[in-house]
Amino acid sequence: MREGRPSPGKRFPVHGSVLGSVLAALLLLGGGVAAPAPAQDRPTAVEAVQPTRHFRVEGPADLTGQDAMTIYARILDNMTAAYGLSGDAASRTYRGWRRYNRVPYRSATHGERYVNNYANALARAYGDFEAAGRMPQGALLAKDSFAVTARGDVFSGPLFLMEKMAPGFSPPNNDWRYSMIMPDGSLFGETGGAGSERVQFCHACHAEVGDDDNLFFVPEDNRVRFQNQSAAE
Repeated sequence: MREGRPSPGKRFPVHGSVLGSVLAALLLLGGGVAAPAPAQDRPTAVEAVQPTRHFRVEGPADLTGQDAMTIYARILDNMTAAYGLSGDAASRTYRGWRRYNRVPYRSATHGERYVNNYANALARAYGDFEAAGRMPQGALLAKDSFAVTARGDVFSGPLFLMEKMAPGFSPPNNDWRYSMIMPDGSLFGETGGAGSERVQFCHACHAEVGDDDNLFFVPEDNRVRFQNQSAAE
């Protein structure tokens, strides 16, 4: 199943600014494009996180795919360094895996953030998209993210991870373990571990595509197809 949608538009200049704490909290939860949730509805763990604000862009509603890629290239080092503070090995290595989207795209299932799809060598069948079949144990998928607010402020978003575990780990979820690492490197939740209840929404969403091994795929017009898809990384 496809997810997200590309964002049309024009080029942009960049300049500096400061964003208030209310909008910062919104970015962590909703991607910066909707009204903020009431404080009582936001998990305490998220409220404590201070996301990294990078810079501001003009015309955020009109960003092209290449604009999004330019933003991503500028913030990627900072994003991965922060994710790596979690101690999770994949958070430090995923950017060296194959990326299956040409440019970052907005994902409705990830709070309207811009996301990128990476897969490790054991998950290389992901590049076959709807024909991928079931992933083997050890397959890892990573999706980093960033948000651009209605005012144009650019913030790091969470890193979403899916790992195929041993048979029997979680049969209702096709044995996937979901993890979510916040922009400051803190662990929001992990299936079967700390904050497991906080990633139940991951299970519920991916269960909608159970016939495709619970996998969502890159929008068709944004897919990267490798000539040697079966090659190891």
